[in-house]
Amino acid sequence: MNKFPIISSLLVIFTCLGCYAQSTWTLQQCIDYARQNNLQVKMEEIGVEQAQNIADQSKWDIAPSVNAGLSHSMSWGRSVNLQTLEIIKNKRSMSTSGNLSASATIFQGLSKTNTIKSNMTSLKIAEQQVEKVKNDITIQITRAYLQLLLSREIEKSALQSCRSTEEQVERTAKLVDAGSQAYSTLLEVKAQLANEKSQLVSASSDVRTNMLTLIQLLDLPADMASSFNVVAPDSTLSENLLPEGNAEGIYEQALGLPQVKIAEYGLEKSKFDYKAAWGRLLPSLSVQAGYGSYYTDGQSGAFFTQFEHNKNPSLGFSLNIPIFNGLAARMGTRNARLAVRNSQLLLEVQKQSLFKEIQTAYNEAWNARERMKAAKENMRSIQESFTYTENKFNVGMMNATDYNIAKTNLFKAVSAYYQAKYQYLFELKILDFYKGKAINL
Repeated sequence: MNKFPIISSLLVIFTCLGCYAQSTWTLQQCIDYARQNNLQVKMEEIGVEQAQNIADQSKWDIAPSVNAGLSHSMSWGRSVNLQTLEIIKNKRSMSTSGNLSASATIFQGLSKTNTIKSNMTSLKIAEQQVEKVKNDITIQITRAYLQLLLSREIEKSALQSCRSTEEQVERTAKLVDAGSQAYSTLLEVKAQLANEKSQLVSASSDVRTNMLTLIQLLDLPADMASSFNVVAPDSTLSENLLPEGNAEGIYEQALGLPQVKIAEYGLEKSKFDYKAAWGRLLPSLSVQAGYGSYYTDGQSGAFFTQFEHNKNPSLGFSLNIPIFNGLAARMGTRNARLAVRNSQLLLEVQKQSLFKEIQTAYNEAWNARERMKAAKENMRSIQESFTYTENKFNVGMMNATDYNIAKTNLFKAVSAYYQAKYQYLFELKILDFYKGKAINL
């Protein structure tokens, strides 16, 4: 077994553990930890070891088989003297025999050779399956990480809104005491504050829920989960990050992804299986060699003398020509041929599915960018409008109902912008994934 991958994996694990001792994790640290520690990944890695064992065993199947045997027997009653052929009555007799045999297949239509190639291809499929599971986990971690950041942005916005309204309650109370505002106005502003506190509680609940979701995806132990936190990246996001070109260009880059490789190796394996099945229809030639000897007290001579005298070497060849065996081999060959055709279709289906996924992802990224731009403009407009509304309310030129409506609309606009922003960011990371780039913030 090659030691270098093991050493590299250990170095990655120790490096990651050093990072995870910290209280805040980046997206890359979350992904690295999940890819190293996820139980499903470990199960798939066991599948790789099993496939390796099967491949190694198939290689040894072409080696000659060698067997040795040794037996000893005793008998009573009537027996025959092998030298004089006389009947011996009521006498115990003993005999010892030993043998060594070897056999090997010289030709079997290359069936075993193609079986080796098929099993080696199965090993490649198992390795790609590990990478596919790791990629799936990477996407799940990225989605959960960004969802957590989104909920924190909304919580922050809700907290700022509450603080602003609290200040407005204090300002309105002073105006009411001075007789500049009606008491009903203060009640309406307090009602708005209560509503915003409820929004803050809901936003905080979403943060805790999304934090728990990410922790569960990482399968963190309790001692690590208690101090777990994430790093918020730079909040700026360019509106021109969408890759130039079209989905076709990204598709060409994505053909090396594990799901495509699995389908390609599946087709390759089915071809080897067909060749192996076809080989079993051909005649097979094998060779056998043996060496044996025996000792019996029915003969004169010492033990090793008899073994030397009674030695019996042998050498033989056998040719097996399949003629009719219930059509099992022929039907097996037909099914193997159909499996090749099915694997070809599966490969095309996988490529079509990948292309459709990329088309959808590119379209979703474009739509998310446009929604983000529109939400950003809407948020700016509402912010300006609210500033004007707040100034009018502070001087008594607007009632509390209109002020509360404007405040609620501002919070909705800010939330909509953050949602569009993080959806756009997620779609960009999906496109990076299809292009073979590492996902990071």
